[in-house]
Amino acid sequence: MSRTALFEWEGREYDYNPKTADWYWALGIIAMATIIALILFGSYLLALLVLVATSAIALHAAKRPPIHHFCIVDQGLLIGDDLHLFERMESFSVLEDIDGEFPPILSIKTHNWLSPHLIIPLEGVDVDSVYECFLINVDEGDHKHSITDIVATLLGF
Repeated sequence: MSRTALFEWEGREYDYNPKTADWYWALGIIAMATIIALILFGSYLLALLVLVATSAIALHAAKRPPIHHFCIVDQGLLIGDDLHLFERMESFSVLEDIDGEFPPILSIKTHNWLSPHLIIPLEGVDVDSVYECFLINVDEGDHKHSITDIVATLLGF
């Protein structure tokens, strides 16, 4: 199975926005107030869940996203060493920022239950050519930003 690269580029999964000490303090204060209220109401398991979730959010906020290598080949999309076959993709869409503040992204819905929705930054590659390549191999769909994407943006992720 040959893997001749049609397009290659590199990008980060998301833009890294360094958080200030105030951001971490606000996260901690909100989490502690919630945990205290949950303990007072006798909801110990939910209080533990809030503690774990807050820790996960703080760790994720401190982490810099790695640079991924993207490559479109005849069979599909390579992300690092993982091949996502065109035949396993349900639909795709290229989402562009009207203001031009953010680079365009490729949104792909797949039949893979581990990664049902892929978001690929299209910075440093010809967007129109990538669009044409996907249009030949995958159905185009109407993709919108999910609630999770909107909340992540509001939180500064």
